[in-house]
Amino acid sequence: MATLFRRSILGICIGIATAASALAQWPAYPTPNIPRTPDGKPNLEGPAPRTPDGHPDFSGIWEFRTPPNTATAAAAVAAQAGRGVGGVGPTPQPGAINQFWNIGSSVKGGLPFQPLAAELHKARIAENNKDNPDAHCLPLGLMQLHTHPQPRKIIQTSGVIAVIYEANSGLRQIFTDGRSLPKPDVEPWWYGYSVAHWEGDTLVAETVGFRDDVWLDVEGSPLTSSGKMIERFRRPNFGNLEIEVTVDDPKAYTQPWTVKIAQRIMLDTELIEFICNENERSAMHMVGR
Repeated sequence: MATLFRRSILGICIGIATAASALAQWPAYPTPNIPRTPDGKPNLEGPAPRTPDGHPDFSGIWEFRTPPNTATAAAAVAAQAGRGVGGVGPTPQPGAINQFWNIGSSVKGGLPFQPLAAELHKARIAENNKDNPDAHCLPLGLMQLHTHPQPRKIIQTSGVIAVIYEANSGLRQIFTDGRSLPKPDVEPWWYGYSVAHWEGDTLVAETVGFRDDVWLDVEGSPLTSSGKMIERFRRPNFGNLEIEVTVDDPKAYTQPWTVKIAQRIMLDTELIEFICNENERSAMHMVGR
């Protein structure tokens, strides 16, 4: 069911994509070091690149792929010029790219909400998700960023992995320099505090210190300040990134739960500058039920 929030986000993205394609799109620049098939086409099944210390290199620009056999929460967002993604049309089928996603559709039996969290989730849906941070140019929750239609760019160094999200110009740091997670009384952050270590070819990131009002997805599944998120990143080949996410938040859920997220490499492109709140006049018109 299309909601006012989704239509608002769709309209914003269409407008930005159109303006960017005409004025602000970065000129096409070929991605270097792409493995290729004998006929010269990119070989997305080729080996994943590695850093000098031997770990998989997650660097690149990535887009979300909706899990197979999963219902989506909204129509696809308009393509941005030069990205090889189809434009707005009929409701996309599972397995397509660039779709908003309701994570509960991928958890058997739905998310195990605590009673208060279930009420909050229901209330957010009843209000057409109008308070989603994405509709107000605010930082998004990490899960919503993982599954957002707009791409993200990973820059990997030996001590920190930076993730630049086109959505609302988000920036996240995952520290791999051996530091510990902060104490529970740390000042809460929109993205929390992330540290990571390697288990073979898998990067295991742990994040705590969230704010109390995080939205995990477009439907408003909550995450609170008591929550901990564990992400397991794998790059099985050149073209694909797999992220297994476990959420453990006793204030919002009766037990931990896990979902798997798939992302695909984007070649010969760049992020678009996304300044969400310049001359913003939509919020005043948003209404609930």
